[in-house]
Amino acid sequence: MAHRIDVSASHSRGVRVQTVVSQNRTGGVVRQRGVNRVVMAVRDIEAGREFYEKLLGCEFHPGNDEEAAAYGVKMLFSFDAGIELVAPIEGRDSYIEKTLDERGEGIVGVVWAVDDADASKSAGEELGVSTYYTLDYSQSQIDRDLQGRFSRYYEHFMNGRGTPLGNASVLVGEFDYPEG
Repeated sequence: MAHRIDVSASHSRGVRVQTVVSQNRTGGVVRQRGVNRVVMAVRDIEAGREFYEKLLGCEFHPGNDEEAAAYGVKMLFSFDAGIELVAPIEGRDSYIEKTLDERGEGIVGVVWAVDDADASKSAGEELGVSTYYTLDYSQSQIDRDLQGRFSRYYEHFMNGRGTPLGNASVLVGEFDYPEG
């Protein structure tokens, strides 16, 4: 049985974030469970950064810029605050641009940390949820794009339209933290 470990952090402006992680069966890797982050669509990535940094007392870092640009978006992450910002790249056609036009700024996705992302993907498919993209980062990609924060970063992007998941994207992933 895995051990439960609660990890808490306080930010400079008094915002307190709690992340629940657990040690794997072999006693080595620490893996997060529950909500990893929410994905917020914003029209202007820098204005969004400024707003959420002030609101949450957090700091954002760029993510996989090259990969995101292929989908017509810019991204910023604040894993400490559990938030990802996505904004359309001007002049590019993107899902986020269409979503902003239809619904305005706000939550467009939730990323769940699970024990087995492939099992969650299979269960989702049985329930009528389609998977439209998978990320499986190498350690060099994690070091470059995610500030070396993880020892494993693997996630499936799922579309829940027509299911109880609703119109938001749901991502399921395995997020392991390095020991120490």
